[in-house]
Amino acid sequence: MSIKIITENRKARFNYQILENFEAGLVLTGSEVKSIKNGEVNLGDAYGSIRNGEIFLLQAHVNPYKQAVYTNHEPLRPRKLLLHKREIQKLIGQVSEKGLTLIPLKLYLKEGKIKVDLGVAKAKNTVDKRDTIQKRESDREIRRALKNRQK
Repeated sequence: MSIKIITENRKARFNYQILENFEAGLVLTGSEVKSIKNGEVNLGDAYGSIRNGEIFLLQAHVNPYKQAVYTNHEPLRPRKLLLHKREIQKLIGQVSEKGLTLIPLKLYLKEGKIKVDLGVAKAKNTVDKRDTIQKRESDREIRRALKNRQK
């Protein structure tokens, strides 16, 4: 089972505490598939939303495909996510809780299909973000010290 990561939302793990992950398929047009496979996609401002019992990916920017002339897509259009019914019900229950949201973590190719890793997330406050930065810097210093010690 080969997985090729197309793009990753690295800011999501810094700004949010990820509680649970779900793998979802996407409903895409042909020009969107070509553009995504070329890596011309940005998940920076994207989020998941529930409408009429279905889950949509909003604000995911997929650049128009240059070779598609009249059949091109709208870059910021809502894209339907494909999940099992029980997963959708679980997500609806979790998102209805106070302060939880759906954030796309990464977009990847799996067995020729484009998938999105969707995380149920809770926003971090400033103190949590500072702790994350401090932990990252201390880990970096430890690795640096071990590397210098081995030489």
